[in-house]
Amino acid sequence: MAADRQAGITVLVVDDDQVHRYTLCSLIRQWGWRTAEADDGSTAVAAVGRQQYDAVLMDVRMARMDGHEAFRRIHAVQPSLPVIIMTAYSSVEDAVEAMRQGAHDYLTKPLDFDRLRLALLRAVDHRQVAASRQQAAEERPALDTAIIGTSPPMQELLEMIGYVAPTEATVLITGESGTGKELVAEALHRNSARRDKPFVKVNCAALAETLLESELFGHEKGAFTGADRRREGKFVQADGGTLFLDEIGETSAAMQVKLLRVLQEQELQRVGGEATVRVDVRILAATNRDLEEEVRRNAFREDLYYRLNVVMLTVPPLRQRGDDIRLLVNHFAGRFAEKNRRVLDGITSECMELLLAYPWPGNVRELENAIERGIILMRGTELTEKSLPLTLQNHGLRSRERDNGSGAGEPSSLFDVEKQAILKTLDETGGNKSEAARRLGITRKTLLNKLKGYDG
Repeated sequence: MAADRQAGITVLVVDDDQVHRYTLCSLIRQWGWRTAEADDGSTAVAAVGRQQYDAVLMDVRMARMDGHEAFRRIHAVQPSLPVIIMTAYSSVEDAVEAMRQGAHDYLTKPLDFDRLRLALLRAVDHRQVAASRQQAAEERPALDTAIIGTSPPMQELLEMIGYVAPTEATVLITGESGTGKELVAEALHRNSARRDKPFVKVNCAALAETLLESELFGHEKGAFTGADRRREGKFVQADGGTLFLDEIGETSAAMQVKLLRVLQEQELQRVGGEATVRVDVRILAATNRDLEEEVRRNAFREDLYYRLNVVMLTVPPLRQRGDDIRLLVNHFAGRFAEKNRRVLDGITSECMELLLAYPWPGNVRELENAIERGIILMRGTELTEKSLPLTLQNHGLRSRERDNGSGAGEPSSLFDVEKQAILKTLDETGGNKSEAARRLGITRKTLLNKLKGYDG
């Protein structure tokens, strides 16, 4: 182990078996770390309340307070403290329960010391990364944003917004339809030095090319039939502020040439006019297309692509940010209940489980529409699955049918325990790998690697 990963690290070892606890502490100290001991779950909870540790290695079966209960209490005090659960009882239920609660890893006795060492290394890395992110978040001014999300992908995006917003950089915002690219553009403007100037939006896919040109650049009186007066375009309207070009990938080749000139020269000509108009505008653009692939197919100008892509921000799809679904559901439910003058006392657990398990191909926009429909059709004062769209209800029905038709035998190895736990959780989430990874307390990449191993 590298010295920087050893320095100052303390592992709390929790086991009511004194001999086993002593053996583990001796081994961990040989690896270069300090150790502390607790002989029961309640003792461990008290210790975590008094002192900071970098990782906890805890047995499940203990006399006064078991490892699951101790973990729940420790997690409430220090959510980012990685806890590794160990047990001599290899059951799928224990494995699923530990990982669902958020345990960092799960080991069976007798312990494989190489696997224990790797688990501790990962736990320490996790703790140090979390501490670094927390420090960066505390040092960065709070963002003025309507974006909702605490999942790691959204925290990374918000961190990038915080870095990029104060600059004058042109930003290309990418992501699937319905992920919230416009909210990112608004956050970039609201946290920039241009926040008191106009924020102007144009949907490039909503207008024919001739209308789009006039919309962007304006036109002179008499430029075309119906042009009875001069009209300033969006570029001039956004002067001093920010212009958001949504669906930039839908523009024609001719329009791309004109946009490139404005970006290069910061000047334009109105349709039907000869005078040059200077503008001071920051450009933000968004697309759900792969513009790099569009460039390769000669469907998008390479020079414009590089002009737009000074900084690229990618908004993650909802299926990769399962931790945020509950937050979004509660936010939308409260908003639409107030808007539609409905009394909302809560959301049933069955309804929330269905919402958490659904893969959301339409992303946040689909979730928002589903909750609005549910609130409007709600009978009583609780949101239930019966008022959700049929697509969600049918998905939940299929998931339950799979659960009722599946069975699992008693595993004979740690590999089998882990496999059964992962496959069972995948069934429960309807095949939603991101949500399954969230429930199991592992990364999506780790889950995919494990599933590849099962294919053989």
